[in-house]
Amino acid sequence: MKTTLKIEELAMFSLGLFGFIYLDFAWWWFLLLFFAPDIGMLGYIFNSKVGALFYNIFHHKGIAVLLYILGFLVQNEIFQLIGVILFAHAAFDRILGYGLKYERGFKFTHLGEIGAK
Repeated sequence: MKTTLKIEELAMFSLGLFGFIYLDFAWWWFLLLFFAPDIGMLGYIFNSKVGALFYNIFHHKGIAVLLYILGFLVQNEIFQLIGVILFAHAAFDRILGYGLKYERGFKFTHLGEIGAK
C-alpha cells in the first residue's frame, strides 16, 4: 500500500508541474520557490503545537487548491503560483514520507512516524 500512496503523490506532484507550465513564469521560479513552504517548520522554534500548526498550513493541499482557484477566479497568477508551489511541494514531501504533523512532535505524521519501520 505504501508504494501505491507514493505513486499517487508522484501523480499529484506531476499535476503541480503541469499547472505551473501554464503560468507565465520562467522555470527558475519553480526551482527557487519549491522549498519555500518549509518555512512553516520555523514554528517548531516555539513548541511542537505551534510547529505542527504552521507546518500543516504550509503543507495542506486543500489550502493550495483554494489559493490556486482564487487566483484563477480573480485572474491573479501570483496566487496561482503560490497554490501550485504549495501543492507540488506537499506531494513531494509525502513521497519522502513527510506527512501532516501531529502536535506530539515533528516525526509524528498522518503517514506514520518518520524513521519508524
